[in-house]
Amino acid sequence: MSQRLSNLDRTLKLVHALTQSIEGLTLDEMAALLGVNRRTVERMRNVILIHFDLDELVDGRLKRFRIKDSPGRAYARPSSAEVAALQSVVEAGRREGTANTDALEKLLSKTKIAFDSAERRRLDNDLELLTKLQRSRVAAGPAVIVSPEDLTTIQSAILASHCVDFDYRPGWADEPSWRRVIPFGLIHGPITYLLGKMPDRDDPPFTFRLDRMTNVRDSGVVGCPPEDWDLDAWMARSFGIWQEADHDIVFRILPHATERARAWRFHPKQQIEEDGEELVVRFSSGGLVELANHLFGWAGDLIIEQPEALKDVMSERLAAAQSMVRPYLS
Repeated sequence: MSQRLSNLDRTLKLVHALTQSIEGLTLDEMAALLGVNRRTVERMRNVILIHFDLDELVDGRLKRFRIKDSPGRAYARPSSAEVAALQSVVEAGRREGTANTDALEKLLSKTKIAFDSAERRRLDNDLELLTKLQRSRVAAGPAVIVSPEDLTTIQSAILASHCVDFDYRPGWADEPSWRRVIPFGLIHGPITYLLGKMPDRDDPPFTFRLDRMTNVRDSGVVGCPPEDWDLDAWMARSFGIWQEADHDIVFRILPHATERARAWRFHPKQQIEEDGEELVVRFSSGGLVELANHLFGWAGDLIIEQPEALKDVMSERLAAAQSMVRPYLS
């Protein structure tokens, strides 16, 4: 423990010295300051480089290092890797049409503006390489376009504790109809949903696709979810987006797939237990059709033990899938 404290003490001392130095410190000067060898101080410098924007100054044949900002600003200022990560999410959002992309793009712009001109030039050079070689994977799925203005309107209504008014056309309807709902939450993904409840009814909250809304507006009518409302708990009741009665789900993972299953999340509240060379996965959830569709990727690796309802849904999905490759079989 004393050795760990000694290493931490030296690292903090070096951070302080690099922050206070105007002209910077060479590696040899750092080593002399801490009473360690050059290799040790190189490792410490590399650790500091992960957490701070370390300036590298050339002084003849020597390289000097310094942390230009105060410790507080140095910790608060994002690194090139962090900005690049945000930029990759923004670019993926543009390709997918994700509803909150505009807000993230504004955050990215504000983050870049906070740097001075020299920092911005250095950041741009780093970003060019990092963003060129990084991508957020865009999965196959629905391609929808959501109005950023509509999203902003809904978010403003949530902050004001107001109901949201809009015209809504479900997939089965020919014409839109007016809705007023208390906003219980926004669920982002390939499709963005507003979770809302009619203010004058005792029905549970229902999902509305933002891309099927028009004429979205703040109603000015007070309406907000109860104080004990838990959006995460609501989402955990289903495997996907569709809510239905809970089922006790049990999968048996075959021996050759146990390693894969240990690193897999079927559900946020799943429980995994060993049973000989196999694993048993348990959770409670609705959304059986979405769950059955997901299980196609586990064909040959698991057995559905219960419920019978999921087995029935899986049989139906298998029959439907069979029609894609042998459409003329009765």
